[in-house]
Amino acid sequence: MTLEGEASADAVYAAGVEAVNAGREVEALPFFEAAAARNPDDARMWQLVGLAHRKADDLAPALVAFERAARLAPTDALLAHSVARTRMEAGLPAVDQFEAALALGANDEWTYLGWLAALCAEGRCEQAIEALENQVRSFPTWMAGHGTLARMRWMRGDREDFARSYEGAAAAAPRELAVWSQWGDALMYAERYDAVLAMVARGRAANGALMAFDTIEALAVAEKGEIEQADRLFAALGPVQHVAMAAHVLRHLIRAGRPAEAAAFAESWLADPDAHLVWPYVSLAWRQTGDPRWQWLEGDERQIGIYDIGDRVGSLDALAERLRALHAVSGQPLEQSVRGGTQTEGALLSRLDPEIQALKAAIVESVERHIAQLPPPDAGHPTLRAANGPVRFTGSWSVRLEGTGFHSNHMHPAGWISSAFYVSLPEAMGSGDEGRLVLGEPQAHLGLDLAPLRVIEPKPGRLVLFPSTMWHGTRPFAAGERMSVAFDVARPS
Repeated sequence: MTLEGEASADAVYAAGVEAVNAGREVEALPFFEAAAARNPDDARMWQLVGLAHRKADDLAPALVAFERAARLAPTDALLAHSVARTRMEAGLPAVDQFEAALALGANDEWTYLGWLAALCAEGRCEQAIEALENQVRSFPTWMAGHGTLARMRWMRGDREDFARSYEGAAAAAPRELAVWSQWGDALMYAERYDAVLAMVARGRAANGALMAFDTIEALAVAEKGEIEQADRLFAALGPVQHVAMAAHVLRHLIRAGRPAEAAAFAESWLADPDAHLVWPYVSLAWRQTGDPRWQWLEGDERQIGIYDIGDRVGSLDALAERLRALHAVSGQPLEQSVRGGTQTEGALLSRLDPEIQALKAAIVESVERHIAQLPPPDAGHPTLRAANGPVRFTGSWSVRLEGTGFHSNHMHPAGWISSAFYVSLPEAMGSGDEGRLVLGEPQAHLGLDLAPLRVIEPKPGRLVLFPSTMWHGTRPFAAGERMSVAFDVARPS
């Protein structure tokens, strides 16, 4: 393909967008850069360069390219949004840039939500909440707005009325099932199961008997541990149609003390493309029944890696100070495992802060080393997959715990390899397993008495890597600060 002339630029742009959407941005980047060099006044070519770098999580050159494209096309709202979004992801101030994008007509919900996130990142979360409250009152069925508002209120410490905007939405649009469903999800995340059931009763009064309410009721009753009632409700729903619901049924069967039944049910879902949602429960069922396959699944010690990399990340004290500044505008998230602490927003390892970039470089090197020593690839195994590209992250964040803070046991099934990197720890962590990372111990809500597979002592500069489908949590500690960085490595495509 020739890159000369207007027609070839059109063709490059069309093919480039397709390549980025298909995940081929790394191999396509040299062609984009050549096209931009030949067409330096075409904003679209610089947009392609920016898109490719951003998709590859290389935000410094992405921002340069987007800013050049925006200068060439100063009325393009999408390019203005790209500049704002990339600045925010890179850890740079972005409120003014989002407001410029909104002024150009980028009035889609993601630009507006980006502006709110930028406000919070700059310590203006109360302003963001007030603005969002006004928006959901004006647009009561804007579900992304309600979800964001509930999460923001929870992070700011509102534990009782964090989901109250759904009340207005249900009054304004009582037959909009998405309102009731998302309201139920928010209350479920908060473990407010009686409130879920009260919401279901209101939803049925407004809409009649619908399977959507039957499903929400079954999930809430199961999480309350009412085994016989949950049995009846799940049976009334009929055959399970999708893997996310299968994971809920598995939770119920394991909580009910029927691991053999859980194992048989789970195995029928292991060929599903989203089987990572059920593997954590397969592990529990196999361990309970003594099925030797649990050793194949989680017993090989090479799946857990411990790497002391403090000497390769620069000053841990400087990193801790940078992270504390981020935690100053953070809170305890609604949908995560943090108890008694704060968790940063956004993709931490995408930030351009030199302390974080130094950490990222050491992490990438360690993850590559860890992947290289894993057992041979096994097509049926959720972790033993062949790496086929550079290390990518599906999420990265920092957690700061104080006093009796801890992580409840959980897993990250959307990832491939999960982690804990320790930045700051109390001078006296305590005896026994106080403050320790615990791998393989199930969630307390499941009522199991399975011993951990590993208990790992945290140390400043220590990185621990383990399968994302493996249960993990931390033990509480008495006093002091426990600050860590965590991330999920993306599964190979």
